[in-house]
This record gives sequence, C-alpha cells and structure tokens, in this order.
Amino acid sequence: MEVGIFIPCFIDQLFPETGMSMVAVLKHAGVKALYNPEQTCCGQVAFNTGFHDEAKHVAEKFIQDFAQYKYVVGPSASCIGMVKNYYPQMFDNSALHNENKYLGRKIYEFTDFLVNVAKMENLGGRFEARITFHDSCAALREYGLKDEPRRLLAQIEGLELMEMKDREVCCGFGGTFAVKHEAISTAMAEQKVKNALETGAQYIVSTEASCLMQLDGYIKKHKLPIETLHIAELLARSISGK
Repeated sequence: MEVGIFIPCFIDQLFPETGMSMVAVLKHAGVKALYNPEQTCCGQVAFNTGFHDEAKHVAEKFIQDFAQYKYVVGPSASCIGMVKNYYPQMFDNSALHNENKYLGRKIYEFTDFLVNVAKMENLGGRFEARITFHDSCAALREYGLKDEPRRLLAQIEGLELMEMKDREVCCGFGGTFAVKHEAISTAMAEQKVKNALETGAQYIVSTEASCLMQLDGYIKKHKLPIETLHIAELLARSISGK
C-alpha cells in the first residue's frame, strides 16, 4: 500500500519530528509513504480568519498537489477536517468540483487510516508510561475522531491510559483565539493541565500538535511535572524500543 503524506505547515516548521514519526509508523505497518515536496498549507488559517479568497487559492494548489495519490494521510485531524468540511463549500460546481470530491473521500487522519484502512490496530509496541489523552475540538467535532487513537494506545504494552476530567473540553488554543483572547485561552490551558496532572499521568497525548503546543507552553512556563507527546511520536517510540 502506498500513501501520499500531508505534512501541515506548523508541523513542518515547528514539529518535524511528528512528521518523521508518522512516516516511521507507516513503514512499520507496511505502508510506503510518498512525499510531494511542492505541498504547502491547506488554507485553514486564512479561512478561519476570514480570508476566504486567499484560502481558496491555497486550497486549489492543495487539491492539485495530492491528486495523484490513492490515499492521503496526515497527522492532524484539524487540517484534514478543513479539507473534508470546507473545501466542498469553496469548490461546489467549480472547475475542481470532481477533483475535490475525490480528495475528500481519500484523505485521512493518521490514526483513522491505521485503524480503519490499513487495519493495523496492534503495532506490537511497548512504552512504559502513564498517559492521559486530550481530544481536540477539531478532531472530535469536525472530523469525528475519538475511538481510533484509544484503540491504538490500548494495544501498547506497558502503557496505562488515565482519562482526565472534562477530556472533551477545549484546551484554549483555537488558532488566533489564543492571541485575540489571551487571558481566556490561558485559563483554559490551566484547567486542562490541572485535570491532566490529577490523573498522575507523565504525558498528555493528542492527535493535534497545535493543542499540544498550547499546553506545552503553559507547562514549561510554570515548570510542571508533565510532558506533551503527539500520538505519532508515542507510537514511533513504542515500536523502536526507545
């Protein structure tokens, strides 16, 4: 099986290890990852801040960049939710109508692809740690992702998942929300980290690097005894033995 991998812009610029971990896990699962170096952003940032014409211009390139692949896989349900939910609004009855419909059917968030397409729920990994899991707003409500990450985590030997209070409540990031409403955003991150600490977990794990960036900023500022870890990195560590 071959897939085209989509690396969101903030992962490319800030968390490249997440993208590399996804590739390592896909390889372990027997999936060949192909990378188009011409790819850029999905347009979500521009779209969410009201620049819809600019977002459409970026989205047109995105559709063309991934047209040749049977499957497209990325480590962010937020970005892929953008493609699935908002591209149809932009390209309905347009020159790219059919191309966009095809893309929407073949693009998957990483854990969803592993569980439901590649049928690789058990990767045979081991990771000695206690973790808690954060459901991002976009992953849960726009993409519909909930059970797949937990099903993968449940198969890792030595891993203990402790569900936190209000696990489905927002972390306070919300893109530019964190900048425009700093005080509210910080308070939401504080509450989320407090709930995570109460579980005794060593790591907060999520499918969303943007949420983890928000929480990690609060954790490091206050020197708290917990770390953040993208699920792709956790899976990669579990199969590598590191």
